[in-house]
Amino acid sequence: MNTESQTQNMQDLEQLAELAGVIGAARDALSDDIVTRMSSAFSEGMVLLDRLTRNHGLMRLLQVLDRPENQFMLLSLSDAISATSRDLATSAPATGGIGGIIKVMSDPGVQEGLKMMALLGSHLSEGMRELHHRGGS
Repeated sequence: MNTESQTQNMQDLEQLAELAGVIGAARDALSDDIVTRMSSAFSEGMVLLDRLTRNHGLMRLLQVLDRPENQFMLLSLSDAISATSRDLATSAPATGGIGGIIKVMSDPGVQEGLKMMALLGSHLSEGMRELHHRGGS
């Protein structure tokens, strides 16, 4: 056997010894308590996953949220929530009164937001009526 091959064999043996040490340490670290807690968490996770997949409403929502236009809406909503938080923290408190309401209502963004909420409410009530009409609960 040549020297190069012997050196390679020694390196391979050293790596194997290191791997055996790591496996031994991991086995020692896995006490009965840790194994019990991990199996309990895994079991609870499986029960939760089963419940989630049996929830037809949630599954439908996940399918609808997978559409590109709805993903865009969710991204826009998350950006809007962040911007709203910043704006609210840095703006003066509202003074109230009819003048304040008129000033806020004159903002095109507020009008668009109200329009969006009105459309959402309209579609939601139509869907609820249709569901109850078909006998859903």
